[in-house]
Amino acid sequence: MSRRTLAAVLLAATAVSACTMAPRYERPALPVAQAWPEAATAQGPSAAELDWRQVFQDPGLQGVIDLALKENRDLRVAVGNIERARSQYRIQRAALLPTINATSSETQSRTPASVSQTGQAFETEQYSATVGLAAYELDLFGRVRSLSAAALQSYFATEENRRVAQISLIGEVATTYLTLAADQDLLAITRDTLKVREDALGLARKRFEGGATSQLDLRQTETLAEQARSDAAAAEALVDLDRNALRLVVGAEVPADLLPSGGPTQIAVLADLPPGLPSEVLTRRPDVLAAEHTLQAQNANIGAARAAFFPRITLTGATGNASTDLDKLFSAGTGTWSFMPQITLPIFAGGANIAGLGVARANRDIAVSQYEKAVQTAFREVSDALAIRATIRERIEAQERLVAAATDVQRLTQARYDRGVDGYLALLDAQRTLYGARQALTNTRLVEATNRVTLYRALGGGAGR
Repeated sequence: MSRRTLAAVLLAATAVSACTMAPRYERPALPVAQAWPEAATAQGPSAAELDWRQVFQDPGLQGVIDLALKENRDLRVAVGNIERARSQYRIQRAALLPTINATSSETQSRTPASVSQTGQAFETEQYSATVGLAAYELDLFGRVRSLSAAALQSYFATEENRRVAQISLIGEVATTYLTLAADQDLLAITRDTLKVREDALGLARKRFEGGATSQLDLRQTETLAEQARSDAAAAEALVDLDRNALRLVVGAEVPADLLPSGGPTQIAVLADLPPGLPSEVLTRRPDVLAAEHTLQAQNANIGAARAAFFPRITLTGATGNASTDLDKLFSAGTGTWSFMPQITLPIFAGGANIAGLGVARANRDIAVSQYEKAVQTAFREVSDALAIRATIRERIEAQERLVAAATDVQRLTQARYDRGVDGYLALLDAQRTLYGARQALTNTRLVEATNRVTLYRALGGGAGR
């Protein structure tokens, strides 16, 4: 067989290897409702179409997110997983093409006289140089191509998982940043309250010493002051813990000029993120896409398992030169070639091929269930976020009215106490009510801010570049 004939055989083998025995893939129907439980009226681009900078608009928060995208170790692991999956796909795809090797060899041997047919000892030398392929499989039934398709889908799934990690990191940084801002607000409220109560304690001591008030009133004032002092210490520790958490999620020291200087209401985060239709949102979330790519990979593996029932044809061939003299290796008349096709027909494998197909089908069914569970989980996350968004503004407004009313109550109670109309117990209750109302308002505002972050993540928000 000539070199031209051998090349023609390889081209024909590549042409016939285009088919596979994998089942036709069909995306499973979404096992959720076609509308969100909470009506959403916001219009505009969906979260998946927005760069994260369009959602998190505060310059300080943007700087911290940028730093986290560069330094976070979990994200680096996700990127490393992508490179590994890409290399694995390339390795598997390389099996579609023949591996051609160039080989040169030298053989020297000596035959003693005792075993020589001529009765005399002699030595021989042989040199060869060949180019050929070894055990190249003609992928007539798509086994290799199915494995390559499965590796490609696994790579795509890994890429989507990196997007999941990146979006989750952005959301976690934003949530930690907002929590730090809210706790700084709580610390400021506690310190303000402590100052007011220390002033009240000083006044109470003077009034007690002047006989204008009882020892009980003095002790109650001391109780409030010490409680505020304890709360201030706890709030200060909480702020330090938040900074430590932010440092960990970022993966580096956060510059002081990037830290929040006010409460969560002063950090610009896009308020309205249109959820769109479930069929549009859920099929674009990276975790759902990753589950679908995994399902497609398992579907392709069925094709490889089916192909195992059919004959496997491999080709081994080489062409080159051989000579007993090295200087005559490439002279005329020294050409050599070899061609060794081999066909393997499975006859009895102890049920291994049937079991392999059963495993592939079971893995596909598992992947279908995992895909459907990913869709259902995504639907619930979006629905929960929308449920909070539907009522959070009403909660904040009610809490603001409560703070305003509690402020008036304390002012009026203080005036009545100063005139001797009310006892100190009424003033004590008014101060506690105002303190709790201010703390609750800050926490409710934090819920609103973090809900925007949650909705960004649940809707598969754009990770940006």
